[in-house]
Amino acid sequence: MADGSLASPGSLKGKVSAEEWQVRVDLAALYRLVALYGWDDMIYTHISARLPGPEHQFLINPFGMFFEEITASSLVKIDLDGNILQETPYFINPAGFTIHSAIHAARDDAHFVMHLHSDQGVAVSAQKEGLLPLSQHALICLPRLAYHDYEGIALNPDEKERLVHDLGDKSIMLLRNHGTLAVGRSAADCWTGMFYLERACKQQVMALAVGRENVRIASQASQDEVRDQTGGGVGGALAWPGCLRRLDRQSAGYDA
Repeated sequence: MADGSLASPGSLKGKVSAEEWQVRVDLAALYRLVALYGWDDMIYTHISARLPGPEHQFLINPFGMFFEEITASSLVKIDLDGNILQETPYFINPAGFTIHSAIHAARDDAHFVMHLHSDQGVAVSAQKEGLLPLSQHALICLPRLAYHDYEGIALNPDEKERLVHDLGDKSIMLLRNHGTLAVGRSAADCWTGMFYLERACKQQVMALAVGRENVRIASQASQDEVRDQTGGGVGGALAWPGCLRRLDRQSAGYDA
């Protein structure tokens, strides 16, 4: 459009299956939460969700929308190659789906995949020691955390195999010199993993302001204890309804 705005496709509620609509609402909520917490990067980075069924179909953001603008109906349905599978006025950034398509294809449990470029996430991803056991948040993250070395902007299909290999069976990742990543069976699981990782990174940046030699590393015994205590999860499903209530108060309309 001449004024730079994006045309609205109208609501898709009732025009898609109930299962697809629920995934759309959950994914739109993730975009709005990232914006609410200030972890977005204008129109860049992505969160994707796999739709129910055997077809390997996914939802991703329309390229050009800020995360705070995204709604359930504006999300675009695509296949593993980034081909658009619905009538929509929007388009996507195929290059931005490189990371997501690799993980969705390799991990059946990765129903939601979130990748961010937050200030604190990039800062810790660039530190030689990576995430340190400095806080309770970090200790919760460390058993679930993987690393992937930076290879440049994620445009090379050859990187997919190495990315998937490095992620393994972990649910969160630091992309070196790049940012953070989280996967989950549900939006709640994906959000909770990213929330803890982002908070741990922020706490580390703040703690290291006094110098590496002046911070206390948590004992190995305490690290082992937290690993055992959180082996079954950290209550993401309990927190998710509250996250949606916060959106209803502060970023209404995501479920339209």
